[in-house]
Amino acid sequence: MIPFLIGITGGSASGKTYLSNKIVKHFGPEKITIIQMDSYYKDLKHLPMKEREKNNFDHPNAFDFKLLNNHLRTLFSEEKIDLPVYDYKTHTRMLEIKKICITPIILIEGIFALYDKQLRNLMHLKVFIDTPDIIRQQRRIDRDKRNRARDLDSILNQYKKTVAPMFKEYINPMKDIADLVISENQKKDAYINKLFKYINSNL
Repeated sequence: MIPFLIGITGGSASGKTYLSNKIVKHFGPEKITIIQMDSYYKDLKHLPMKEREKNNFDHPNAFDFKLLNNHLRTLFSEEKIDLPVYDYKTHTRMLEIKKICITPIILIEGIFALYDKQLRNLMHLKVFIDTPDIIRQQRRIDRDKRNRARDLDSILNQYKKTVAPMFKEYINPMKDIADLVISENQKKDAYINKLFKYINSNL
């Protein structure tokens, strides 16, 4: 079974998870599986904590694309994989794993979902969420305060030094190769409905 593979990308806090969850809610979890790129952050347990914290987590080199591509091939042939579980606080992979089984549709969601050419070539549909920087920054602040116990200064410092420049250099250019661009404006629901119809026609 080769599922219909969809890549969903955009800047940090652009609404990728929100869109992915809307798709699952609309079609049902029995038909769609989400694989988050964050699960494939490289394991930094071999480094001291101070060295881990210096890593640029918004650069493509922070991700293990080889493992993700291998997992997809395994999923297509054996119909299940052991998905890594990433710990943002320690920048390591946890001992626990998440069992993923094949479904008719697979969503690859993350800031570099469309970056790797080998991964991109497997996709049937590439989606880019275009959200203004000021909205993404505020969402990032709210999220990191709430979920990652970080203070405002560290969040803004990271956003200025790595998040914003990496978006400009690596992520925003992916908009030009996307099949569908969803903008954060009054037409967003129309684009989402268009996406739903496209997915439905391939189920």
